[in-house]
Amino acid sequence: MTTWERDFITNHRVARLATVNPTGQPSVVPIVYAFNGDRLYTPLDAKPKSVGPYQLQRVRNIQANPQVAVIVDDYDEDWRQLAWVQVRGLAQIVEMGPDHAAGVEHLHQKYPQYGLMPLDDRPIIVITPSRVVSWRATGE
Repeated sequence: MTTWERDFITNHRVARLATVNPTGQPSVVPIVYAFNGDRLYTPLDAKPKSVGPYQLQRVRNIQANPQVAVIVDDYDEDWRQLAWVQVRGLAQIVEMGPDHAAGVEHLHQKYPQYGLMPLDDRPIIVITPSRVVSWRATGE
């Protein structure tokens, strides 16, 4: 991963998480996330949802197939400003332990909203990158 890719991922606020269900159908959802340089963390927080965390499509998909992709991007009407970074890797659902604690800490630091919506007792998705692909219009 280049320094530009690492900074791009670290400094953005939202991304899209792609998972695949057991029959091969893709699913993409917007996520908030934190990145520590080695892993991406995305919460299964208490924002209103119609089902519990383990019934969410993304969680069921990860349990069946942990291969995921995350895309972080910039869109601008000035297409010279376009850029994206895609992270491919393995995801796991984590409820406790060092990865959970690290993820919760990074998410609390990045999003002040989690001061009012604690994550300590919520599962999080931890993604370990295996490949990073990127593009930017400037080519720099």
